[in-house]
Amino acid sequence: MLTELHIQNFAIIDKLDLRFAPGFIILTGETGAGKSIILDAVVMLIGGKADPTFVRTDSDAAFVEAVFQLNGPEKDAVHAVLTREELLDDPEYVTLMREVRKEGRSVARVNGRTVNVGLLKELGALLIDIHGQAEHLSLLDPRAHLGLLDRFAEVGRPLSDYRQTYHSLLNLRRELSELRKAQSDADRKIEMLTYQAEEIESARLKPGEDDELRKERDRLANAESLAQNAQEALAVLDEGSPEMPAATDLVGQAAQALAALAKIDEGQTELANQAELLLDTISDVIHGLRDYLEEIEFNPKRLEDVEERLDLIHSLTRKYGGNIPAVIAYGEDARKQLETITGAADRIDELEMQEAKLLEKLAKQGKTLSEKRKAAATAMGKGIESELSDLKMESARFSVDFQVRPDANGAPMADGSRIAFDQNGFDRVEFLIAPNPGEGLKPLAKIASGGETSRLMLGLKNVLAKADEVPSLIFDEIDQGIGGRVGMVVGHKLWNLSRTHQVFCVTHLPQLAVFGDQHYQVQKLVGNGRTITRVEALESEARLLELSQMLGEVGEGTLRSAHELMQVARQMIKGK
Repeated sequence: MLTELHIQNFAIIDKLDLRFAPGFIILTGETGAGKSIILDAVVMLIGGKADPTFVRTDSDAAFVEAVFQLNGPEKDAVHAVLTREELLDDPEYVTLMREVRKEGRSVARVNGRTVNVGLLKELGALLIDIHGQAEHLSLLDPRAHLGLLDRFAEVGRPLSDYRQTYHSLLNLRRELSELRKAQSDADRKIEMLTYQAEEIESARLKPGEDDELRKERDRLANAESLAQNAQEALAVLDEGSPEMPAATDLVGQAAQALAALAKIDEGQTELANQAELLLDTISDVIHGLRDYLEEIEFNPKRLEDVEERLDLIHSLTRKYGGNIPAVIAYGEDARKQLETITGAADRIDELEMQEAKLLEKLAKQGKTLSEKRKAAATAMGKGIESELSDLKMESARFSVDFQVRPDANGAPMADGSRIAFDQNGFDRVEFLIAPNPGEGLKPLAKIASGGETSRLMLGLKNVLAKADEVPSLIFDEIDQGIGGRVGMVVGHKLWNLSRTHQVFCVTHLPQLAVFGDQHYQVQKLVGNGRTITRVEALESEARLLELSQMLGEVGEGTLRSAHELMQVARQMIKGK
């Protein structure tokens, strides 16, 4: 429901702040006062063209903002959009804003954040319908007709059952498609996967073995140099030469001398102990070198084997992963894929049987859904024709066109044919209408514009009141071509409609205006050489005076007539 509307520097409107309640809201005023300008602002707000000519003279930008309270069936749909776009702030309200600057650039915002105009249109379509501006009528969009018919027909449960089967069928067909694709190139893929799995498995890789092999390769490739260095160190430490005694002999002599010294001077005992420890350390180094020399292997054959093994590991990691664990995982996955492919044929046969059963079930559920829709369409047509008759369109006819499309992979029918389906069933529906005698039924989107269109929409809206989830409706030009008596009927119907929707109506007919729960007068004023629009809420005497002016020159007769119209309207409302 539209609760607040703020317009600034828009055409002849300098600043306008309006607050609205639920029910039936009337806007009246002389031609050119600015009623249509207010509607133009709302149209721009919900995604219409942002024309820079809207910007008030001497202003930089025109600004329109509206606050909508979410307290009806539209709430879930609006929340879904806001949640998707990460724009949900207050779950009870949403704020739309549009600004157009004089150089032509426009800005759209939702809850204070900048968005694209497409999102503004999407939200606007959920929140408000403007009748009289055909491009903004949800009822003129054939894509919306099936949803309206379904809500009118109250097919929620059978539609839910159908969709459950539909989604099960989609999932099954998705698996079938993948299996068939795998089966179609099975021979090539089996050959490739078999080669990959066997190549990896035959290598018998072990995590970490490449590091160990590289260390071994370094030892084997440098065996001669390693042995030479170890032998030279051993000679210096333990063997010595005629010219130079071994290090162990020299350190041993030093240790003996220090031991003798410590016997005389006990203060040097620590030095003697250190010398003994040094002699033990050298002995340990000598033993280690001898063990190392025994381990050094002059084995060109082993070196060749290690090099080949490392080359194999490098080749496998380059093809199947950056390291040994990745290669092993690749091989395991290849083996799993082989098992899937080799078992695909049996699984395909099984799924095809399940698909046939699901299609039969879907066909039965879809048929039930179509029958309920067609029965509801008949009742809807009668109701709408009755409404149009009340609106002095006695000869108008309404119908719902049902179409199906053949599809070789569709749902099976009793006559052996197959028809296309989607998540909503088999039916493609469109509302058709013949407003005048002798005219054939035509799509609703191609009917006449202006007041006739608005009356048609009013009739449709009254019948579809419960089905239509758009909370706020604006009717413009609905009084074109109708007289006072029909005006009372239209006003009463709009009032009835406002019990389930918030209804705005721009009108020149006092017979219609008397049914309003709120009445706003739009005035054009001139001050300081500038034209401005003002909107004033009317009550009691001020409202009676405006109704009198709408009837003619204000006088005792028009005032009495206005008062009588208000009494008649109250009686009609009470009679309802």
